[in-house]
Amino acid sequence: MSITDRRSLLQAAAAIPLVASAATTALAQTPAEPAKPAPSKDVTRKLAHYIVNAKYEDLPDNVRKEGIRTLLNWVGVAIGGSRHQTVDIAVSALAPFSGPAQASLFGRRERFDIMNAAFINGVSSHIFDYDDTHLKTIIHPAGPVASAILALSEMQPVSGKEFLNALVLGVETECRIGNSVYPNHYDVGWHITGTAGVFGSAAAVGKLMNLNEQQMVWAIGLAASQPVGLRESFGSMNKSFNPGRAAANGIFAATLASKNFTSSDSMIEAKRGWANTISTKQDYNEILGDLGKRYEAALNTYKPFACGIVMHPAIDAAIQLRNENKLTADQIERVDLKVHPLVLELTGKKTPREGLEGKFSIYHAVAVALVEGAGGEKQFSDRAVTDPTIVALRSKVMPVITPGIDPAQVDMTIVLKDGRTLHRYIAHAIGSVEVPMTDKQLETKFADLADGIISAEAARRVIDACWNVESLPSAAEIAKMSVST
Repeated sequence: MSITDRRSLLQAAAAIPLVASAATTALAQTPAEPAKPAPSKDVTRKLAHYIVNAKYEDLPDNVRKEGIRTLLNWVGVAIGGSRHQTVDIAVSALAPFSGPAQASLFGRRERFDIMNAAFINGVSSHIFDYDDTHLKTIIHPAGPVASAILALSEMQPVSGKEFLNALVLGVETECRIGNSVYPNHYDVGWHITGTAGVFGSAAAVGKLMNLNEQQMVWAIGLAASQPVGLRESFGSMNKSFNPGRAAANGIFAATLASKNFTSSDSMIEAKRGWANTISTKQDYNEILGDLGKRYEAALNTYKPFACGIVMHPAIDAAIQLRNENKLTADQIERVDLKVHPLVLELTGKKTPREGLEGKFSIYHAVAVALVEGAGGEKQFSDRAVTDPTIVALRSKVMPVITPGIDPAQVDMTIVLKDGRTLHRYIAHAIGSVEVPMTDKQLETKFADLADGIISAEAARRVIDACWNVESLPSAAEIAKMSVST
C-alpha cells in the first residue's frame, strides 16, 4: 500500500468515530457531533475520592458477576500464554534483575518480585490476544489490573471481596478514562490498553494499599506520567509488553504515593496534563458522570477467537457457513467481505509470516476459519499461517470497505466454483455484549488454554476458586494454585 493510499485509509477511519452505549451496541458508530462543554475542574481529585470511598457492598450484583467472569477469563489466558516464546524471553531477560521471590508467574514455576511478576503475567495474558475487551474503547481491561493486584495479594492480606472490589474499580477507572479520549487518542497511534490501563492498575493497587484521598490523587498523577504503548507494535511481542508494563507502572505509582511521593493534583485535566497532551478530545463527563451508578465494568466482553476483535464477525460468519454447508477449501472461488475501514487499518496484513502477525490479518482469519472451523490459539500459530491450504485460500479473501457497515458487523458472500453463492450477515458476533459467551463457554476456553500446562484437576480447582472468589479468605490462593507443578 502506498503512503498516499494509507493516508487516505487512515483519514477515512479517523472520520468515523467509534462510540457505544450499553443499551445499543458495543463498537457502535454514530455521526460526529460538536464537542460539548464538560467540567474540567478537580477531575483527578473527584475520581480519587470515589475510588477511596467505594465499597464492595456498593457493587450491584451484575457488576460483581461480570467482575468474576473477568477474573476467570484473565486467569485462563495468563496460564495459556505462559509458555509462549515471548514469556520465556521476558523471564530469561529479567531473572538476573528480579528482587525477592514475592509473587507467582501464572503457569510457571518461577517466582519474581511483584513488579516484575505483574509485568510478566500481563505479557502472558495478552500475548495470544485472547483476553477481555471493553468494546467501546478496545481496551483490554484485566491485563493491567489483575496482573498487578494478584501479585500484590501475595505480599499482603487481601480477601476475595477486597480483591473483587479493587478489580472492578480498576477496570472502571481505566475504561472511564479511556472513554474520555477515545477514539481520537487511539486514532493517532496510542495503544489505549497501556495508556489508560496504567490508571486502572494504580487505582486498584492504591485501593488495596488503603491510600487516602490525597495519596490516591498522587497515584493517579504518577500513573498519568507513564503512558505506554503504540499501535505500531501490533503483530509483535511488543504489543503484549504494553499491558504488562501498565500493570507494573501502576504498582510503581501507588507504592510511591503511599509514601507521599507527590504529583500535581490535576494530572488528568490540567492544560498540560494527560488528557490534553495525548488527545484532541477530552470529555470529562465520561470520567465522572454517574460514578457508582453506571458501570463500564459491566460491559466487559470475552473473546471466543484469539485475534483482533474487529475480525470476530468475519470469523463467526465463516465458521457458520463452513459448518452449515460442509465446505472445503477446494470448493471456494472467492470470499467477498463488506467491512468497516477499521478492519483493514488494524488487520490488513496480507501475508503474515508468523502467528502473531496472523492475529492482525483478516485474510488469514477468514481462510483459517473456513479450513479448520475454528479461531482459537492453534489457528493463529506459526503452523497455521504457513499451512499451504490456508495460504492459498487467503489470496481469495476480498475485503472491501463499505459505507454503512459498522466495525462490529460483516457482510460475507462466498462464491463457489460450481456457481453457487453463500451469504451471511453478522450484526453482533459471538462474544459481543449482545451475544455474550456463556459461563460454560468461558470454562471450556479456560480448560483448553490450561491443557498441557496444569493438570485438568488443577484447572478445575482454579476455575472453582475464581467463581467463588468472594468467599476466599485470601485472593492469593488463586495465584498459588495457578502455577505449574
